[in-house]
Amino acid sequence: MESSRDKIKRFYEHYNELEKGKFIKFNGFKGKEEVLKQMKASLYIRKMEKWFVNKNVLYLSLSAFFADAGYQAAVALFPVFLVLFLKAPVYYLGLIYALQYGIGALFAYAGGVLADEYGKKKVAVAGNSLIPILSFLGVASNLLLSPALFLFGWWARDSRSPARRALVALASDEKHRKRAFGVLHALDLGGGAVAITYLIILLSFRVAYSLIFLFTTAPLIISTFFLLKSSVNEKLDKIKIKLGNVKKARIDKNAFAGVIISTSLFGFSYYSLGYPILTIAQESTSILGVFSYLLFLLVSAFSGYYLGSRAKRYKIITSLSLFGYLLAGIGSLLMGLFYLYSLNIITAYVGVLMLGFAVGAIETFEPTIVSKTSYKEKSGKSFGQLSAFRSAGLFLGNLFMGVLYVFSPFYSYLYAFVVSAIAALIVYAFGRKLDLR
Repeated sequence: MESSRDKIKRFYEHYNELEKGKFIKFNGFKGKEEVLKQMKASLYIRKMEKWFVNKNVLYLSLSAFFADAGYQAAVALFPVFLVLFLKAPVYYLGLIYALQYGIGALFAYAGGVLADEYGKKKVAVAGNSLIPILSFLGVASNLLLSPALFLFGWWARDSRSPARRALVALASDEKHRKRAFGVLHALDLGGGAVAITYLIILLSFRVAYSLIFLFTTAPLIISTFFLLKSSVNEKLDKIKIKLGNVKKARIDKNAFAGVIISTSLFGFSYYSLGYPILTIAQESTSILGVFSYLLFLLVSAFSGYYLGSRAKRYKIITSLSLFGYLLAGIGSLLMGLFYLYSLNIITAYVGVLMLGFAVGAIETFEPTIVSKTSYKEKSGKSFGQLSAFRSAGLFLGNLFMGVLYVFSPFYSYLYAFVVSAIAALIVYAFGRKLDLR
């Protein structure tokens, strides 16, 4: 009589023979210990999926965490260092920010194209490994060289961002993609919150600016390590891609165009957080100004993870319009009113909190929409376009902010409010069909 083991073996050896070219090679039975090991591994994977989607999303998000734990401290300290320490005029800061995002648009687009051509991981690692250039701006302590180092480090960051976003899209299936980008953004800005925390502590102990900038190199090196540790499969099933592209080309062109136009407009309205930091620092102290950036990053990290993990409950275009662009505009208006009427600093902090929540929504929903409406084999280029159009808007936005700020900070924040509201209307008009799917 045939034993149960023999029946099981025979089934697995022959059941696939009904399909031509398929077979299974049976390697024997394992003991109880191996079964328990596999069960534990499965439970671990389920827990991983619940919090981080999968191992590669976790590694990419940890890379983002440590990157922000490094360069965000430099970004927050830079306006204080340039204007209050090196005595540069505010319009010069606006010019630096305009170059930061304007030229950054070219680096972002080029990075996306190169990622599709030579490999997303290679481009992400190369760009990430050059970000520490900005950590040496304090050593230079010069009105020309310090901004130059800041800009080159930032442009390296821009060149790797589309490739890293494309890797996250490839590392997650469509069902979990919103949560994957939510996790990425949460750990991204969570690292920024860590950066601002140690920055406030170091400033409280009156540590030299040059040493603080140099300290940021350590987390940036760790960030590159986690990028190297990721192992996303960049080879895609061409048949599935072709079928998916036919579907996308038919129904999603308007949504993609709406997001690209709106993110550019939002760039016109969205400014470096250096301006609120500077406004609060001028009205109170440098530490309270830097503290506003900590609030921004914490709320942005929370909103990114919260909205990403509950994305099924929200209409993606409507949420981007209301929770993203419009809310950012209201936050900007509060900053302007804080300055115009010399309101309590709590008003400014509420405005910063609104900006933080809005950016979390934008950084979660925008890349999700792009991943839904673009061709997978050209995902690097699509994310490059997203970054480039945002940066192009930011180029002029920060230039306008710098000029208007000279006349009155209120005018600059009012401008940001108006353009953000227009962006909210445009993305809703172009993309509402995507909400109906």
